[in-house]
Amino acid sequence: MGIIFANIIAIYRRELKSYFASPFAYVIAGIFWLISGFFFFAILMGPNGLITQVALRDQMGMTTPPVDVAYQLLSSFLGVLAFPLAWFILPMLSMGLYTEERKRGTLELLATSPLTNWAVALGKLLGVLTFFITMLLPLLVYEAIALGASNPPVPLMIWGLGHISLILLAAAILSLGMFLSSLTDSTILAAILTFGLLVLLWVTDAIASSIGGPVGEALGHLSLLKSYSNLTQGIFEISSFVLFFSYIVLGVFLTAQAIETFRFQRS
Repeated sequence: MGIIFANIIAIYRRELKSYFASPFAYVIAGIFWLISGFFFFAILMGPNGLITQVALRDQMGMTTPPVDVAYQLLSSFLGVLAFPLAWFILPMLSMGLYTEERKRGTLELLATSPLTNWAVALGKLLGVLTFFITMLLPLLVYEAIALGASNPPVPLMIWGLGHISLILLAAAILSLGMFLSSLTDSTILAAILTFGLLVLLWVTDAIASSIGGPVGEALGHLSLLKSYSNLTQGIFEISSFVLFFSYIVLGVFLTAQAIETFRFQRS
């Protein structure tokens, strides 16, 4: 067990170092910060933003129902943020997890090394997820500035639950993207495949609603969007956590199987 843990840490450090040394990763981070900053400003201070809405209510003498600006800002911001993450940022981060190994000729070394496929996949996933979490730090700063003086304050549980759900969503998407990147040596193809899969998973709830009945209800439980939306609104459901962890484990498992197949082909 100690050897496996050491192997995971070794792969994790290697992967994390590669992200912090990659100019492309910083470009992705910069785009993410630009998009998230725009959304945050638009939701809070835009022409139809929360501050404008509160000002209009005050001018009209409307005092009921009260507007919880802090809660609406946080839930709206996290809800909107999921779209550029799922459809652009996260597929771009995951597309090179294994395709770069194929291009450099190091995938065969990994496949035939004493390291288990699970350890490699888990180390890679933890590395890219850690880089993503560092990308969230500037968001936490301007959230704290905007929400620090809110009255009533945002409950810590809702704030924490929303950001935990964002990290779990990212981990699930990165895990699935990692599997797709293990199937090809083209980073563009890996990103496109990840994008297509996420679009399918994103509209699962709409498809389930149109089908209805027991089949539709069962299909609705697979929706990433539904589970993420519930958590960002402060709705604590164990099933949402189970769903995210299931996607994470599924991605790691499929990646390990794909590399095992590659190892068998080379033997």
